[in-house]
Amino acid sequence: MTRTFEVQPAPATVIDYLKDFSNAEEWDPGTESCSRIDVGEVVVGSKFKNVSKIAGISTELVYTLTELSADKLVFRGENDTATTTDTITVVPAGTGSEITYEAVIEMSGAAKLAAPAVKVVFEKIGNDTVEQMTEALNKRA
Repeated sequence: MTRTFEVQPAPATVIDYLKDFSNAEEWDPGTESCSRIDVGEVVVGSKFKNVSKIAGISTELVYTLTELSADKLVFRGENDTATTTDTITVVPAGTGSEITYEAVIEMSGAAKLAAPAVKVVFEKIGNDTVEQMTEALNKRA
């Protein structure tokens, strides 16, 4: 799933907010809770426990911030049935920012059988994520 959209805040504000994945509670429609499981400044290697409910099914993943720069964030989430890589690229657009959000989900084991259905569900979630992330970020403009 990939979405590109614009928000009002400048890239530095967007990156600073999104690098703290516990903020996913505000911008990710599937997230029920997300908390930091380590301490200190948010840096590459920071970890977050995310509990999501998607299509009525709850799942828990541990996300690790694997890349952090002035224009890009990469989070890798893992559990026994799936691995997800969320790449967020932020570039200037007018007085605000253009965000490209890409989520790649790899199912494992028996869960691979559900992959076609998961794709359909995540396409819908992608649209909802754009709406919620735009709202959460524009509050910071």
